[in-house]
Amino acid sequence: MKIRRIAATLLACTLLTAAGCGNKQEESSGTASTPATTAGTQQTASETEPAEPATEAVSAVHNPLTGETGYNQDAVGKRPIAVMVNNVKPSLPQYGIAAADIIYEIPVEGGITRLMAVYADYTNLPDICSVRSCRYYYPILAYGMDAIYCHWGCDQTIAKDTLERLGIDRMDGGGIANKVIFFRDPDRVGKYNTEHTGYLKGDAVPDAIDQFGFRTDTTVEDAFRFLDPEKPDGESCETVNAAFSDQYFSTFTYDASSETYLKQHSGKPHMDQKADKQLAFTNVILLQTDIHTRPDGYLMDVALKGGTGYYISLGEAQEIKWTKDAEDQPIRLFDQSGKELSVNAGKSYIGLIGTNRPITIS
Repeated sequence: MKIRRIAATLLACTLLTAAGCGNKQEESSGTASTPATTAGTQQTASETEPAEPATEAVSAVHNPLTGETGYNQDAVGKRPIAVMVNNVKPSLPQYGIAAADIIYEIPVEGGITRLMAVYADYTNLPDICSVRSCRYYYPILAYGMDAIYCHWGCDQTIAKDTLERLGIDRMDGGGIANKVIFFRDPDRVGKYNTEHTGYLKGDAVPDAIDQFGFRTDTTVEDAFRFLDPEKPDGESCETVNAAFSDQYFSTFTYDASSETYLKQHSGKPHMDQKADKQLAFTNVILLQTDIHTRPDGYLMDVALKGGTGYYISLGEAQEIKWTKDAEDQPIRLFDQSGKELSVNAGKSYIGLIGTNRPITIS
């Protein structure tokens, strides 16, 4: 087993401050086609076999977050949705996350991590639970994807300053969006702490977007450059472990039959409760950067300018570089020579992990 520590000199992410909202602690707050009829030249009309029923053609357009074809034609050119999801152990299992096209995982205070689940088609969202509060680096990532950002509350300091400074389109379960798309799951109330019971009602989102008057046409194209299945130019990777802290780590094991990496959360299968399936990703992208505690001794600073990392897919791991050139720009991936990287079509996991934390590949 090889342990790689990726070290990089990174610029700190400079953030302006402004007035805002929140609490330092988390708030409780087709075109159809008809196959040709087979008729021999010697057959009469009465002998001709009936045509097969018309079948729906597979859409040639692709999902801008996964590169996969068969995407909803009505969602082409529309903005994605990014949803903050609780990942602390007492809140498990989550639900709705197996349907996400991209999942980000980043450390927050106390050694825990939090997810941001991103969905390309806001008209076909599942219910998502449990929704949690904002930390400032997540809306910056969502902003770079031109996503509508959904969260339940925010910290009182840099998160609310960032939300207001960006002016990002967002829906907050701790604000006016409460009881519009955010609710308490009655099956969880009384069984979980209140902060682990909030969910986003997926089928209510399109009407809410109309109600809030958010722009729906996107200004961003594909999340990555996509290619036909191809192994990365690197070393064998059957298992990879990203240790965000001693207590919170994500492990991915390659399943050759599905050509995906199955995710574990701190040693146990990471499950979607309602889908009853383990999270699986075609691409595992691990990006290392400077992550440290802010002067308040509680919240975290995460540098988002760029650094080094790994692109992992089809049983291989490749060392890469990454950049985020501006707050309104997406993350871009490059190989070691500086050429922009292409990734395989499929769901992606993106983990941002401190340069002082190990990534173990075997």
